[in-house]
Amino acid sequence: MSGQPRRVGESLDRISQSIGAGDASTLASVFARWPEVVGASLAARTRPLTIRDTTLVVAVDDPAWATQLRWLGDSVLVSLRAAIAGCSLDAIQVVVRPS
Repeated sequence: MSGQPRRVGESLDRISQSIGAGDASTLASVFARWPEVVGASLAARTRPLTIRDTTLVVAVDDPAWATQLRWLGDSVLVSLRAAIAGCSLDAIQVVVRPS
């Protein structure tokens, strides 16, 4: 460590990557823009959890919504990459976690 001050974002990115959660700024952008990207009805039943390498992990509250999100996965990824500068996500992993 150089002892020089760092920007908070740089430190968060470093920590986030060290625990396998991807880029913190990308994750923050995904969280912030999720309802806009997937729409209100899907956003109400799903939530992004983390990023592992280039895979976005998303929780859903019902197996039927898991099927829906898996079916829509490619278009969601295209929308995320278009909405978030520097987003390099290439897969979505869906996990069912009831509310």
